[in-house]
Amino acid sequence: MAIDPSGILLTGRVAVVTGGGAGIGLGIASGLAAFGAAVAAALDRTAAELGTVTVLVNNAGGTFSSPLQDTSENAWDALYKANLRHVLLCTQRVAGQMVDTGVGGSVISVTSIEGVRAAPGYAAYAAAKAGVINYTRTAAFELAPHGIRVNALAPDVIVTEGLMALSPAGPPAGIGDAIPMGRPGSDDEMAGAAVFLASDLASYITGQTLHVDGGTHAAGGWYRHPRTGAATLGPG
Repeated sequence: MAIDPSGILLTGRVAVVTGGGAGIGLGIASGLAAFGAAVAAALDRTAAELGTVTVLVNNAGGTFSSPLQDTSENAWDALYKANLRHVLLCTQRVAGQMVDTGVGGSVISVTSIEGVRAAPGYAAYAAAKAGVINYTRTAAFELAPHGIRVNALAPDVIVTEGLMALSPAGPPAGIGDAIPMGRPGSDDEMAGAAVFLASDLASYITGQTLHVDGGTHAAGGWYRHPRTGAATLGPG
């Protein structure tokens, strides 16, 4: 049977996006809405007002510099709660509703490329993001019998309001040098990946982490030298 273009549409589905007020979360929420989903930010009211949630995007998170030797227990706990604990709690709650109603659905968690590589100065954050990746695999296995797919998105540098606030004149020069595609990504590109994973076009995809990073993860440390364009590994 030929693929049906309407499979990308999310009409009639109810989505919750945590941290959807700005940046990547806002971009994803807007993208889901553009493809027909009813998007809500408040989980408490969603089921009563809109119906059972069938798309959950665990996007909320944050970080701050915390070198390994200087990381306090409080700093570790704060980064764990911001980046991993909420993934557990929100997934449990929404998946529970999906199981009870038998509707199935799609859970998408935003992790980071830092979850699969060293992140000097950000060990606790990277550990939490790595936890999201492994949690995604296990949750996908456990929830598969209920028709619930669980995947993750791992961005590298994404241009958001937060980044622009730090650099009002535009992305810092050279920010794309280590990215094979030569530029940072946009929240719209994150939204496109989220829409795909939420849709029926991804009906056989679960337990995966999709790197929306311009090829950085695949490059494994290789980059094009900014002056010569030559493939370079490590300092050039």
